[in-house]
Amino acid sequence: MATINIRRDVADPFYRYKMERIQSKIEGKGNGIKSVIVNLSSIAHSLSRDPAYVVKFFGFELGAQVTANPSDDRYIINGAHDASKLQDSLDGFINRFVLCGKCKNPETDLIVTKDGQIIRDCKACGQRTDVDLRHKLSGYIVKNPPKKEKKEKKSSGKGKKGKKDKDGESPKDSGSEGLEEDMGIDGGSDDELTKRIRAEAKDLPSNGNGSTLKDDDWAVDMSEEAIKARAQNLPDDLKKALVLEGEEGEDSPYDVLGKWIVSEKEENGGEINGVKVYQKAQELGIEKKHRTLQVLAQTLFDGSIIKKNQVKAHAGLLKKMITSDRHEKALLGGTERFVGIDHPELTNSIPSILMAYYEHELATEETITNWGTKASKKYVDVQTSKKVRKAAEPFLKWLQEAEDDDSDDDEEDE
Repeated sequence: MATINIRRDVADPFYRYKMERIQSKIEGKGNGIKSVIVNLSSIAHSLSRDPAYVVKFFGFELGAQVTANPSDDRYIINGAHDASKLQDSLDGFINRFVLCGKCKNPETDLIVTKDGQIIRDCKACGQRTDVDLRHKLSGYIVKNPPKKEKKEKKSSGKGKKGKKDKDGESPKDSGSEGLEEDMGIDGGSDDELTKRIRAEAKDLPSNGNGSTLKDDDWAVDMSEEAIKARAQNLPDDLKKALVLEGEEGEDSPYDVLGKWIVSEKEENGGEINGVKVYQKAQELGIEKKHRTLQVLAQTLFDGSIIKKNQVKAHAGLLKKMITSDRHEKALLGGTERFVGIDHPELTNSIPSILMAYYEHELATEETITNWGTKASKKYVDVQTSKKVRKAAEPFLKWLQEAEDDDSDDDEEDE
């Protein structure tokens, strides 16, 4: 399902905080007509809010009766309400009950104080801002404060297994796990081997549910001052692994390139000239940087990547800019995010995309095979990474069989 920015007023395609677009269906007729929000749980999870808060907000805003059945994952609003209307209403919920009142970042937790105040505790800038108690939903939240028991039980359970303690990490609260995975932060280790070891260790106790990083470990203040300070303190290899918005002025050169490509495609009916792209990368001084390939994988292609054979169309540009296995890995990482986050409907097309890369010598057999060996949190969350690699298995199997056939032929020749 396609995702959109949590803050729809932010047009940046590289904005880190995403959620699914509201999907609703109308059921019943006459006085019994109702609107069912089929993906409310997923949206609420992206916002780190109780789904009941969201559906209650809709009820208050639309003046309609609502029904919440968490056990059945079914949330209903009486009356016929189209998805676009609900999406606009959701913007109001996000502004009032999610975004930090100071930095407008969605990395917040709701806290209900003993005196009946509701506070948005921002993990990005550290500020605590009050929620307007005049809204009817505020009264509901005060009477039904956010639950924390599940987080603590989940954390302590993992701690007993001791998987993370062996890696030097204490079992931590995973309450904002979803946003951390969207951020694409790779665990904070200082070298690739450590990253892989920790990623594997984290998968074991969590049964594939991702990491249990504490909120403070992944919270990112996107103010210019904080970005510069953070960039100076990061290990060199981690600096290269992250897209640090604003690392050189208002935007990083990678963000500038990505926005420029998106803008050019919009102006030219979805088409983009490879020569102009290369010249723009040269202008920004990143034509030789491996991370540029991550940006290109996310912006050159669209939902018609297979139908319109877009890999072949851009093969010349990509081949010119891929000069090492590191560039190849960045291309695969960007593709993983392109398929897993931006265009999940293309997940089953990943074998065809990889075949196109292989045929046009954009990624070697070794690089693709190594990529398919294990999931990684570098570009997407672990679950999405696993899903993309699972879909890629037919091509990975074909590669392995082709290699085995070649080995047999060599033995016969000898």
